[in-house]
Amino acid sequence: MIHMAHASRHHWQEVGKPLQWAVGEWQVSHVYAVLKRPEPALYHARRGLEICRRHGLRDFTLAYAYESLARATGIGGVWRASARFARLAAKAGDRIREKADREQFLKDLATLPRRR
Repeated sequence: MIHMAHASRHHWQEVGKPLQWAVGEWQVSHVYAVLKRPEPALYHARRGLEICRRHGLRDFTLAYAYESLARATGIGGVWRASARFARLAAKAGDRIREKADREQFLKDLATLPRRR
């Protein structure tokens, strides 16, 4: 799963544009989060947000960049940062134009790790 996510990200670096790069970073971060590996998840989440900022990406791409930061910090047990990123993700998610994209994002946001 890790190799496939990295391969996909590499492919999009070669043939894609910033949108695909940011989504690729989200995907790699998400795979590491699923595997409970906070350090690489956070590394790729930060890269995704940086791509969004550098290229002015908004909408679902920015919302998912914040979601990946919330998820990565949450699995790492850094709850204050996770809550801050979750708030930023929710705010960005409210601005997603396409209803179906917004609804999917909100479902994904609801799966963030919670402090026990």
